[in-house]
Amino acid sequence: MAEHKNPGVEDVIAEAGKYIHNPDSIALIRHAANFAMERHAGQFRKSGEPYFIHLVNVAYILAGLQAGPKTIAAGFLHDTIEDTGITKEELAAEFDDETAELVEAVTKIGTLKFKGKDDPEYQASNHRKIFIAMAKDIRVILIKLADRLHNMRTLQYQSEAAQKRIAAETLDVYAPIAHRLGISSIKNELEDLCFFYLNREEYYHIAALVDNKKTERDAAVSHMIDEISAMLKENGLQFRIFGRSKHLYSIYNKMVKKNKRFDEILDLLAIRIVTDTELHCYEILGYIHAKYKPIPGRLKDYIAVPKTNMYQSLHTTIIGDDGKIFEVQIRTEEMDQVAERGVAAHWRYKEGSRYDPKKEQQEIEDKLSWFKNFAVYSEEASASANASEYMATLQHDVFEANVYVMTPKGRVIDLPNGATPIDFAYRIHTEVGHNTVGAIVNDVMVPLNTELHTGDVVQIKTQKGTGPSEDWLKFVKTNQAKSKIKAYLTKKQNEEKSKRIADGEKIMTEELRKRGFDPKDYMDRKKFEAIMHGFNVSNYTDFMYGIAVKSINPTDVCQKLTNQKRSINMDEALMKEINKESVKRPVSSKFGVYVPGIETMKMSIAGCCLPVYGDPIVGYISKGAGVKVHRADCPNIAGVRDRRIDVCWGDYNPERTYDSDLTITANDRQFLLTDIVTVISQSRTPMNSIKATVNHDNLISTIKLSIKVHNLDELNNVIANVRKVESVINVIRASH
Repeated sequence: MAEHKNPGVEDVIAEAGKYIHNPDSIALIRHAANFAMERHAGQFRKSGEPYFIHLVNVAYILAGLQAGPKTIAAGFLHDTIEDTGITKEELAAEFDDETAELVEAVTKIGTLKFKGKDDPEYQASNHRKIFIAMAKDIRVILIKLADRLHNMRTLQYQSEAAQKRIAAETLDVYAPIAHRLGISSIKNELEDLCFFYLNREEYYHIAALVDNKKTERDAAVSHMIDEISAMLKENGLQFRIFGRSKHLYSIYNKMVKKNKRFDEILDLLAIRIVTDTELHCYEILGYIHAKYKPIPGRLKDYIAVPKTNMYQSLHTTIIGDDGKIFEVQIRTEEMDQVAERGVAAHWRYKEGSRYDPKKEQQEIEDKLSWFKNFAVYSEEASASANASEYMATLQHDVFEANVYVMTPKGRVIDLPNGATPIDFAYRIHTEVGHNTVGAIVNDVMVPLNTELHTGDVVQIKTQKGTGPSEDWLKFVKTNQAKSKIKAYLTKKQNEEKSKRIADGEKIMTEELRKRGFDPKDYMDRKKFEAIMHGFNVSNYTDFMYGIAVKSINPTDVCQKLTNQKRSINMDEALMKEINKESVKRPVSSKFGVYVPGIETMKMSIAGCCLPVYGDPIVGYISKGAGVKVHRADCPNIAGVRDRRIDVCWGDYNPERTYDSDLTITANDRQFLLTDIVTVISQSRTPMNSIKATVNHDNLISTIKLSIKVHNLDELNNVIANVRKVESVINVIRASH
């Protein structure tokens, strides 16, 4: 690992003086340094060095990134609120509000409500605080990255356990955000330092492999540089050319993730050419390809299509005259600065121009395609109590995003591996996600669970008011999409339950009257809450909903409310069957249905309405066939009262399936049947049969479909998904 000498305050001033010439700005930096030195006097790091040395290093790193004077000042002051007892207000009075707000933003949260600084929820809450602040002001994360970089450079003074914890946290959180901001100089050093502390044996192994090949590699690179230089000089081009070495963690990553041997990693022999204009980049590429054989499929034009962290360069892999393989990068001076310093280079301090944090944040959102999504998500998450969930989403959806797809207008959306059009839709906007009914990828209509790949052009088809399907949760990859879908479904379910409260109350009122009780004496919320523990519900809403959909038997509720035994009024044949033996616990039939109070009973599902688990149901006592279980709204028993009997669903069995018949009406078109079958297969719903007819007078297609489902929710999801198919008019459950 490279050693870094500690700079002094004058070194910071000298580095800042390369681009800051205003005496007042230099005075601000010096004042911040003196203030921090005074406030931190007598404080020492674990190395034994004065704590102030850490602050000087942070400020020096920021000056190296060409940050503004207030950012460098905040670098000197970033620990004053946490470690010296000074308040944000006092800091603002000494400097200004802007500097104080920067310092406050990077200050760790209080630990009063946490077990300690090693508590994962404390760590997650601290990171969330910083990243939410970053979404408002990019300078916050620049200060934090500089702080973390110096802490990693001096990690040897921590205990081994602390080294591993801090290195793991840095690799999970800070190196990825440096990468997403394009600050490769900090990202590469952080990764190598983390690699050293987390896997020292592999670190030394890779370092030895690199060192063993160093002489041979340097000679080959030097020879290639001489050849290319001579060729470019002949053509009168302006350029800088040099060899570059790949950092150790990157080599290790490729060996592990891509299962490659050390000698298979092509860009170990790497050359970079920096020129003056974009046009000359392409001209140089042309000369190189004319002289050397390029390897097919290895040309990448990040100038025409920049990476999402603003990185621009031409990459090509060529075979030299001696058969050695080289990766060549070609870029302009400005592109080279952005490649090393990323967002810090693009928005480096410009003397004389008034700094406007809001304007800069807007520019960052415009330039960094992912940052707008990040900012919106952070704003939503600021009100959330679950910091761990926020960080998990950030790490998966933002840090690990390496699939880059485009909208038809050319906006780049970055997604994690395996992401689908639904993930894409929710990245565009929550309402786009909720109302998605179809996806077109590269001009072809595809299923919504199609895996997207870099370069895909994705167009989302929406239909207002449709809402997401629960099935989407089975294949979406981003936590953002999952949380939005779950929130929608939960809200919808709660709304549905609220609507059915009155139905449940009406059923209970009728049940009480039927048994001779005055509903006024029992229809009280507190009385229901007193007995709800026996019905596996946690609140009054769920209780009434269960009664409304017949998953809770109103007779059993009435019995508990009134403490009365149930009376049964049935025909003689049925009474004989009931009295065969005393019953302690009802047993469900093979269809998952039982008659309360009766252990065994001949039962079957009515073929006319085909109820499925979760449907409101009623029993009908048929002659010689026991009890037929109908949907409560079955038209075939609508006028029958005397032979009805209460039936209930038993415990849910995920292995049990139910037949269900659907009738679909749609405007006839080409591929209609194919699209419907595709949607149903995406739901992993088995089909028994399908039959389609077309009325040629009005071109209305009627499709009769028989499927197998596990429960009512699954059936409703299938129906909702089929309704979203283009040209479908309606989908209903058939009654025969």
